[in-house]
Amino acid sequence: MTQTTQAIVIRAYGGPEALVLEEVPLPAPGPGELLVRQTAAGVNFHDIYVRSGSYRTLALPGVPGLEGVGVVEALGEGVTGFAPGDRVAYIERKYGGYARARVVDAALAVPVPDGVDDAVAAAWYLKGLTAQALVADVHPVSAGANVLVQAAGGGVGQLVARMAKLRGATVIGTAGSPEKVALAEAAGCDAVIRYREEDVVARVMELTGGAGVEVAYDAVGKDTFDGSLAVLATRGHLVNYGQASGTIPPLDISRLGAKSLSLTRPFLWAYVGTREKLVAASAALFDAMASGALPLAIGGRFPLARAADAHAALEARGIGPYVLDC
Repeated sequence: MTQTTQAIVIRAYGGPEALVLEEVPLPAPGPGELLVRQTAAGVNFHDIYVRSGSYRTLALPGVPGLEGVGVVEALGEGVTGFAPGDRVAYIERKYGGYARARVVDAALAVPVPDGVDDAVAAAWYLKGLTAQALVADVHPVSAGANVLVQAAGGGVGQLVARMAKLRGATVIGTAGSPEKVALAEAAGCDAVIRYREEDVVARVMELTGGAGVEVAYDAVGKDTFDGSLAVLATRGHLVNYGQASGTIPPLDISRLGAKSLSLTRPFLWAYVGTREKLVAASAALFDAMASGALPLAIGGRFPLARAADAHAALEARGIGPYVLDC
């Protein structure tokens, strides 16, 4: 008899109301797979893009969600290195995270150490791996560098700021609300520009003595792209890793020439694409979380059935990150 579980299903693109709790089939784990009884699922801006149709990467009807944390319940044929009862986290490019239970490719699962809470791991795993890759691999931040972090009070932005600071950089952040300014300051920013009240470009150039920044990390997209480009120093690097404000218009590449600038649009998968890289990066992140080097809080927890409320809070620029209790 086929098992079932509950999951959030999207049947048509739309607003948060498109997220509906349904009963769905739960297959047995096949070769190389794990059956995971989930405890928490992370909520990310990527999920909003999928739900709204900005990203057409989930076949409908489908279950959204890229990451989750839970307990291994059963192993498929040939799986080694795991046992029932193990706590694991995963990121799954094929989605399916908004569910009470699911089958996961064992190659994508990593152990969660005792010192890291399930909800904390679910809230920060994807964000943490992303920030780690941005400051260590996409553009390795060096001691003494000037760094701009747009939306430094956001989920990934806080971690980028904190990790860049730990590497010895001078970090300039931008934020809007007083609450986000406080988060950016707590993340270690040396200065926080209130972008609703100040001219970001003028303020960055003032803070850097006219030199600009070696790297700008920007997940906002359309609204901040030109400013991020304008504040780069000679041979500066703009790392655009999101589009919260909308899609960036086509770029005339000759704009990069005057100062020999570079532009990157990275995705995490290129940096943790092998099992060895994924395990090593995850272990480093969880070790930092457990040690307190990355003090992490959760902005809100919602029952799985209220996934729509979590999306609404995130879209309203609430103080995240948000987690679904499965």
